[in-house]
Amino acid sequence: MVDPLAEVVSLLQPGAPFSKLVSGAGRWRVRRAENGRPFYCAVLMGRSRLAVDGREPVILEKGDFVLIPAAFDFTTSSIEPPKGKHETPRIVLPDGEIRNGVHHGPPDVRMMVGYCAFASPDASLLVSLLPQFVHVRGEQRLTALVELLRDESRERRPAREVILARLMEVLLIEALRSTAGIAASPGLLRGLSDERLSVAIRRMHERPTQAWTVVQLAKEAALSRSAFFERFNRAMGMAPMEYLLGWRMALAKDLLRRKQEVTVAEVAEQVGYSSASTFSVAFTRHVGLPPTHYAREQRQAPDAEGGDPSRRATGQPGPGRSTRRGGGHTPASRTPVVELSRHG
Repeated sequence: MVDPLAEVVSLLQPGAPFSKLVSGAGRWRVRRAENGRPFYCAVLMGRSRLAVDGREPVILEKGDFVLIPAAFDFTTSSIEPPKGKHETPRIVLPDGEIRNGVHHGPPDVRMMVGYCAFASPDASLLVSLLPQFVHVRGEQRLTALVELLRDESRERRPAREVILARLMEVLLIEALRSTAGIAASPGLLRGLSDERLSVAIRRMHERPTQAWTVVQLAKEAALSRSAFFERFNRAMGMAPMEYLLGWRMALAKDLLRRKQEVTVAEVAEQVGYSSASTFSVAFTRHVGLPPTHYAREQRQAPDAEGGDPSRRATGQPGPGRSTRRGGGHTPASRTPVVELSRHG
């Protein structure tokens, strides 16, 4: 059976280029403006304060995990931040740990933090399907995965990059599936948590070549057309045909990027279009480039094969905006927030 969440995460092509152990003592503050780099953090001991721009600050405690797939500027600090808005000095300890605030004595908090990079040229569309802020409390599996990432990134063992990529995929899936069923989070996760809608979503992923209509998808979900359309819109944040189009275009981009000998007609057939010309028109309208031009640009890009993935799109163009490389239709702007406790 096709798993839509696993497909989305796999297409994102996540990597883990950077992770570090950070501690703090006394009053301290660190400001980050990361230009969209997805951020994660696991609290190993103590407590700290996280303030993401545009959101209420949250207190992070031991066992907490935070994931921001589409990163914003944010500030981490002690529970009681220092006065003013300046950052406090930090040093690198002999063991490589970064210390904020008071440089001597035991720390008040210790965290594993890192950034991931999405190498997919269609990251903007895929990230838009995910919550923009995930806060999971008391899930030790996530902390264990972050520690594995840290250990692997510090060594230069064979197949290191493959292991890091797979660990990052597992970390993302583990964090994201922990949010399933949270009603306040429109997007793929909420849709998959709805037992009726999930059937229709899985069918679209299993058979993207089928000429789906809203009526057929509603039948798969055992709902009337109007009830299905309204329920899908509310849960996913977009209409059923908009989601299907976006998914088909994501698959088409992936095929055009990866398969050098593939023809436009072959791609059209694999993503549900009856002719190459019909597909070309839809692709050009959606992406801003004809399929052949898009494929050529992707293959000629300096980072197309194993370059710096952190320079790829990370999912923050405005609603409905296309980019010349890797862009695509982005659904209406939304800012879902997920907070989940595993205690008790």
